[in-house]
Amino acid sequence: QVQLVESGGGLVQPGGSLKLSCSSSENIFFFNVMGWYRQAPGKEREMVATINVGGVTNYADSVKGRFTISRDGAKKRIDLQMNNLKPEDTAVYYCYARVASRTSWGQGIPVTAAS
Repeated sequence: QVQLVESGGGLVQPGGSLKLSCSSSENIFFFNVMGWYRQAPGKEREMVATINVGGVTNYADSVKGRFTISRDGAKKRIDLQMNNLKPEDTAVYYCYARVASRTSWGQGIPVTAAS
């Protein structure tokens, strides 16, 4: 079973930066797509950023220009660099990986942007 472990969350002031990392138990190129989702209190889980096996990235409109997804195959890891964080970015962030019809999720890590 695939294991995904997130790290790097925490509390940051609005305008600040955080970097999330997701370490995979499997070779990340095994997956068709990996990425990040988030869920804020009282809201549905939403896509933040994804990267497919070919390296093509996709971002939610709300984070374009502020967040960057990247990957390191040797470390079996994907990262999410988050800059200019806003209070509305506050949520639990989940790492996600899919191969064919099988989807795996990390346990989630909280990110709070507040003064």
